[in-house]
Amino acid sequence: MTTAREIMHTGASCVQENESLMDAARRMSELDVGALPICGPDDRLHGIITDRDIVVKCLAKGKDPQRMTAGQLAQGKPVTVDAGADSEEVLRTMQDHHIRRVPVIDDHRLVGMISEADLARHLPEERVGRFVEEICR
Repeated sequence: MTTAREIMHTGASCVQENESLMDAARRMSELDVGALPICGPDDRLHGIITDRDIVVKCLAKGKDPQRMTAGQLAQGKPVTVDAGADSEEVLRTMQDHHIRRVPVIDDHRLVGMISEADLARHLPEERVGRFVEEICR
């Protein structure tokens, strides 16, 4: 049985909720990622911000990415998986919520992220193919 901890990319870098979207975009560029977890001062997960969020919810609406914060885009409770979850639970969670990335939590703390690329590296090709079909519907 493959667990979320075995699939995830460790060392997920958080953007703090009080940091600007410009800071978040720079960090995404530096890390070559399309999403970052949003953490509060307690280092707990408050949401996820994607490059698309910055474009659609800030730039396209004429807002200033240097003044708008990551926390302003952290809406609702983020979907997560437990580090001990098996691969089927990870896939089911991502499919059910139509998400391409999911934070991995252990003892209420962010310990990593799982992306489609992580799934492709750790799971059988056929299972990843079914996942991609489901998520793209």
